[in-house]
Amino acid sequence: MGTFDEVYERSLADPEGFWADAAAAIHWDAPPTEVLDDSNPPFYRWYRGGRLNTCFNALDRWVDGGDGVDELRGDQLAIVHDSPVTGSVTTYTYAELRDQVARFAGVLAGLGVEQGDRVVIYMPMVPEAAVAMLACARLGAVHSVVFGGFAPHELAIRIDDARPKVVVSASCGIEGARVIEYKPLLDRALDLAGSSGPQRCVILQRPQAEASLVEGRDLSWSDAMAAAESHPCVSVEATDPLYVLYTSGTTGKPKGVVRDNGGHAVALRWSMANVYGVRPGEVFWAASDVGWVVGHSYIVYGPLLAGCTTVMYEGKPVGTPDPGAFWRVAAQHGVSVLFTAPTALRAIKKEDAAGSFLDGHDLSRLRALFLAGERTDPDTYEWACALLGIPVIDHWWQTETGWAVAANCLGIEQLPVKPGSPTKPVPGYRVEILDELGAEVPAGHDGAIAVKLPLPPGSLPTLWNDDARFVSSYLSTYEGYYLTGDGGRIDDDGYLFVMGRIDDVINVAGHRLSTGAMEEIIATHPAVAECAVIGVADELKGQMPLGLVVVKDGVDADPAELERELVALVRGEIGAVASFKRAIVVPRLPKTRSGKVLRATMRAIADGREYAVPSTIDDPAVLDEIGGALGRS
Repeated sequence: MGTFDEVYERSLADPEGFWADAAAAIHWDAPPTEVLDDSNPPFYRWYRGGRLNTCFNALDRWVDGGDGVDELRGDQLAIVHDSPVTGSVTTYTYAELRDQVARFAGVLAGLGVEQGDRVVIYMPMVPEAAVAMLACARLGAVHSVVFGGFAPHELAIRIDDARPKVVVSASCGIEGARVIEYKPLLDRALDLAGSSGPQRCVILQRPQAEASLVEGRDLSWSDAMAAAESHPCVSVEATDPLYVLYTSGTTGKPKGVVRDNGGHAVALRWSMANVYGVRPGEVFWAASDVGWVVGHSYIVYGPLLAGCTTVMYEGKPVGTPDPGAFWRVAAQHGVSVLFTAPTALRAIKKEDAAGSFLDGHDLSRLRALFLAGERTDPDTYEWACALLGIPVIDHWWQTETGWAVAANCLGIEQLPVKPGSPTKPVPGYRVEILDELGAEVPAGHDGAIAVKLPLPPGSLPTLWNDDARFVSSYLSTYEGYYLTGDGGRIDDDGYLFVMGRIDDVINVAGHRLSTGAMEEIIATHPAVAECAVIGVADELKGQMPLGLVVVKDGVDADPAELERELVALVRGEIGAVASFKRAIVVPRLPKTRSGKVLRATMRAIADGREYAVPSTIDDPAVLDEIGGALGRS
């Protein structure tokens, strides 16, 4: 294959040849007539003319055989569902999963779902969520997964935009010790959605809370499956949509990120082998949720396209039952590669900094830990490396890209690690750092992170029913580039450093400063479990940085003394220009369910501005705690 640099350069010099070779790992009903259609920029399309079925590539070909399959895997485990909140472990072989998916595709077809129709899936982390997703793919229908437990208003907005023929849901989800009933939330959302709502709903009844069904509209999962017949795979165009996943929009209306069938299958299959270095038959665990892009790409599709066993985990990194939960799951199921968010590691470190809960768990098969979702601060990186003794790989990507933009590609060549960097851009992504006028900045200088078009396969080709918003949101700032919305720099060795969202760069008396750089410094303090730095309004200097700090469990730190030490740390590393003078200890930071810190919301609280409670927030009560700490309660 060559060195990483050789592979990367080939992907940029000959993208069509590069991605034609990658497409050979996928079974095509009809091969593409054109690898890259660049006739209508900026709407580039991959594998024009090709036909395939994503579900066939994920399941049937491993059971029955198909192009690129050297070994049948019908008896191999496809999914391991580990649920400490219910005290159960459920497994499905590839043959069993294929049969369940084919039968549920028959359920959907019996309810009138055809190729191109939409199905909204509002489910907890249960195997049936993956079954529903794959069943849609089997029919050529377009699924849109909404994180289980989302508020009715937010669910209704997504239903109104997708206009599904069917909604698939469950009676409840389980968050730690809490049972959250989904059906009342769904019923309210359907009332709000009105005529754009579905004709039918399929409800998985869980014993923790049984739901009342609406006669004539709702159907129980078990009854539907008992009466259904298996449905074959429907061949679709490579450019047909596989799913729509909504991400937050600045206008309040969520953006429906579209993923196509062909480019998605090729990119994920390529990434499993080349980014994560995972081989068919191995166990891969993405500790996320199917409501997020990570769950789509690397709980459901990626591992199955690669012939791996995937772990679905219904639990938390701590509290279900303790901070050793991840190590227990990885040991019990023989995980080779684990992928989670830095915030999960910080939660574990906060409760078990010494790593005592690792004792007794055999992690000899775990050879790499990948992190994404938030910047991996060097302190957390060093802690994980010391604890596990394996490569800890920070990598960076977005809902829109669908897979990694920058990573240390273990399947090609493991490069030296630079803490704080997700290493180099992945093959297929020409990443540049641009100034406000669109000129490329010198190495080591900060700017906006942009990707030269066309984006590689697997990235979004557009937004659902909104080409104009796709252009205005991502492509209008710099002609010929996708604007990631993140800022950072590339050093002399080609390593990318992502310092946070562009709007997290603050302007202090005319000096543009990265809050990410300050967070990196604060996180090195031995008392700090995690932190966030935000810019708050200041009459004199425009903005001033404010640190919000969570102290490690068991550490007795005097807040005033800790503030003095943190101010000295930042001043020593960045200088007086940072004007960093305040660091407030808080019990916890507000986060989304996927672990991202809600910095914009904290800025609004600090500035005394009105704000809406984000629909993605994990626990709204934390906002009151932040307000109290800032004197805004």
